[in-house]
Amino acid sequence: MAGVRAILLAALIPFCGQAAAECRLALALGMDVSGSVDDVEYRQQLDGLANALMSDAVRGALLAIPGRPVRITAYEWSGPGAMRILLPWTEIDGAVTLAQAAGQIRQIERREFPPETALGRALEIGGGFLAEQPCDRRTLDISGDGPSNAGPHPRSVTLRGVTVNGLVIGGGAGDLAGYYRAYVTQGPNSFVEIAENFADYEAAMRFKLLREIGGLAVAAVATTEDTPSRSQGDQ
Repeated sequence: MAGVRAILLAALIPFCGQAAAECRLALALGMDVSGSVDDVEYRQQLDGLANALMSDAVRGALLAIPGRPVRITAYEWSGPGAMRILLPWTEIDGAVTLAQAAGQIRQIERREFPPETALGRALEIGGGFLAEQPCDRRTLDISGDGPSNAGPHPRSVTLRGVTVNGLVIGGGAGDLAGYYRAYVTQGPNSFVEIAENFADYEAAMRFKLLREIGGLAVAAVATTEDTPSRSQGDQ
């Protein structure tokens, strides 16, 4: 019997090692660059994301568990056929890879995109990216400043095994937040974060990343000083 136990234990060791090597979270970030987003607001989104990733709190959350990294990809979208990858899948396994990812996002220059807002297609794209990642959790992070007006309606897109969170931007965000809760967010513990305007995007993204990576308690403590009254909505 002891010999059998030894054989079973030896057989399990490689599988335990493989499990420990898998990422704990795959996070895809989809950013709205439709016609309602001007050049200044475009820059505020990209720089805001890069700055949020490099903040002390988010960096600490990303690197909190050595050997259990977070993988991140970012893309921009507008109309049904308009998408560009800003950051290919990158495993954040240390300060160097995190700085490289943020630096790549900062260097992106805007391209001409159709004016439409295809939220349903943005969900399909992000879901396709996440399907490639065998991580413990898979989260799609969709930012936007308006409802869908082209392509499949977001309520028709169901992503299995994925949590979809929303970040709504700008005036009338209360109505838009309700729209996102009804038609965009899905999956376990999904939520909507609100940025009052594009200038508030960085703070909203920082809080959102903390909640997605480390949980709400970590986010609340880490952002008390600079974001005292963030607005969210749970599902």
